[in-house]
Amino acid sequence: MLTFWTFARKFARNRAALLGLMVIVAVVVVAAMAPVWFPRNPLRIVGRPEIWPFVNPRFPLGTDSLGRDIAAMIAHGARTTLMIGIFASLTASLIGITVGSTAAYFGGWVDEVFMRVAELFQTIPNIIFVLTIVSILGQTITNITIAVGIVTWTPIARLTRAEFLSLRDREFVQACRAIGMRDLSIMVRQILPNALPPVIILSSLVVASAILFESAVSFLGLGDPNVASWGGLIGDGRTLIRSSWYICAVPGIAIMATVLALNLVGDGLNDALNPKLNEG
Repeated sequence: MLTFWTFARKFARNRAALLGLMVIVAVVVVAAMAPVWFPRNPLRIVGRPEIWPFVNPRFPLGTDSLGRDIAAMIAHGARTTLMIGIFASLTASLIGITVGSTAAYFGGWVDEVFMRVAELFQTIPNIIFVLTIVSILGQTITNITIAVGIVTWTPIARLTRAEFLSLRDREFVQACRAIGMRDLSIMVRQILPNALPPVIILSSLVVASAILFESAVSFLGLGDPNVASWGGLIGDGRTLIRSSWYICAVPGIAIMATVLALNLVGDGLNDALNPKLNEG
């Protein structure tokens, strides 16, 4: 059985994953300290518009087209970005694990129906699906998070189904059936813990996808205007890309670094949790 220290040792072998973890920790620290460093509303106007970075020490990252402090918006936007990524990933994981495990365990017409539903979701381009849901439900962070979770569950469902199919006829599962254990108990207590490691890896990548989806939605003008977010800042600066490109570049770099870090951490988790890569 994989212990914490064994997992940590295997994860630490991947230097890129450690670098990614450091970036994620830095983003979390910035998000946690945002109310301390910038206690006032980050969306308030604090100076003249379009002050370039490193020109005024009061605004180290400059101001946007309305005169709002970009550093404050980046710090508070980190909270929004992480919230969207984490809760969208949890939503997608809950739906995907439920659908995939049920389809694989019961098989037959249940499997057919659930997999056809998954294929239906996959035929619709994700970004169009997200934009449609947000347009109908409203431009709020909650609706964006729900929309992203709804469109990103299918890969998790297919992976969970594949893992359950490989485990449902194993001897320990048959023994559980023989002693009269209920199906739900077998699925949750016996099969799911063994199928979870690859699902966790994929869920970490869904966090990165959620951040990109929120950025795309905000860039197209459908983000929440009442909340500071990295995507919203890019959307506000897209019309000034020629004259004040830094307004898009600063949050763009933050998004790029965070998404890359999440992918590196996902690779590290794969190295640590995949027994086929770490035999012995």
